Amino acid sequence: MPGIAKRIVPLPSLSATEALAAGIAAIARAGDCILLEGPLGAGKTAFARAFLRAAADDPALEVPSPSFTLVQTYETKIGLVFHYDLWRIDGSAALTELDWEDALDAITLVEWPDRLGELRPDDALTIAFRQGDGDAREAALTGWDGRLPAFSSGHDDGGAAAA
Repeated sequence: MPGIAKRIVPLPSLSATEALAAGIAAIARAGDCILLEGPLGAGKTAFARAFLRAAADDPALEVPSPSFTLVQTYETKIGLVFHYDLWRIDGSAALTELDWEDALDAITLVEWPDRLGELRPDDALTIAFRQGDGDAREAALTGWDGRLPAFSSGHDDGGAAAA
């Protein structure tokens, strides 16, 4: 079995984060789960907003953070998208009330996926955001071997080719 591909993508600006999100939205399909990891302020919500706006083909789409509602759903041009922010939940048991099983048939974006516990999908794309200097960020993408586009600003790291 080949190693899991890990791609590091520098994100020197918000527009670079938005471009990455649009690239991922262009290849996302029903049943996909995208896990967004990183500390507060690392770019998870900015990525999710840009992903949803690209998926809906609506740059003005209102995308509130689901920090208090825990989940928001969106009808987009690529299908139904569930956007979860699990910061406020104690564990995976709470997901039963948040339509988790139904969400797995759609596209799911999950902020704070560490709260998923045993419900974390094995075939998810994980994007780990790290803060740099100023507005700069970096994203480490793991998963979706062979599906990811070639991001011109990134490079592969960790064994298998990522596309």
